[in-house]
Order: sequence, then structure tokens, then C-alpha cells
Amino acid sequence: MTAHTLRYYERVGLIQPVGRARNGHRRYTESDAAWLNFLHCMRATSMPIREMQRYAALREMGDATIEQRRQLLEEHQAAIAAQIGALQKAHGLLTHKIANYKKIEERTRVQNPVAAGPELDCAPLAVAS
Repeated sequence: MTAHTLRYYERVGLIQPVGRARNGHRRYTESDAAWLNFLHCMRATSMPIREMQRYAALREMGDATIEQRRQLLEEHQAAIAAQIGALQKAHGLLTHKIANYKKIEERTRVQNPVAAGPELDCAPLAVAS
């Protein structure tokens, strides 16, 4: 993640302020890295920042919110499943369209082999003056 993303996540409450080295660089623990990886994955699946904030707030409240966190993740998982279905449908449509275009191109080459073939390397014509 970029420094900008880390500062933003800290500003909006997705991550807690972390310790710093003497030179001012942030020092993340393995636990911090695991949480950042989770956030990165959720953003990659288009989870809205507000939902990530809601999840982070529930996480901060501890084990009493496990059921709510699970439900939030199940809802997001269902949304991802719907997106995957839509993407698979679009992929199938594209595959079909591409195959049709290839058939048309092949028919065109067979019907007009000279026009579809490579350009002939011809010397320039001499022009009489």
C-alpha cells in the first residue's frame, strides 16, 4: 500500500495509529500487516469504505460483535458472488462474439484471398515525363 493509502486509512479509522521509529517511519507489526492485507482484499472486491469502517468498528468492540461481523462478511460475499455471476455471463458473451468475428474474418479470407493476404512488395512505377 502507498503511504497515502495508509495515512487515509488511519485518518478514517480503518487502522489505529502505529508506533514510529526514531526517523519517523511507521513500524507495523505482523498483526497490523494481516489487518492491512484484509483491508486491501476487501477494497479489491469493491467493498465500500463505509462498510469497511463499520467492520473495523465492530472489530474494535471485541468478541461481542462476532455475529454482526460474520453477517457483514456474508452479505459482502453474496454481493461478490453476484458480481462473479455477472462477470461470467459477460465473459461468455465476449467469447461468443469473438468466435463469431473470427468466423467472419475466416470467411472473408476464403472469399477474397488476395485482398486478405499480405501486401505485395512492388517496386515503384517509373513515370515517363
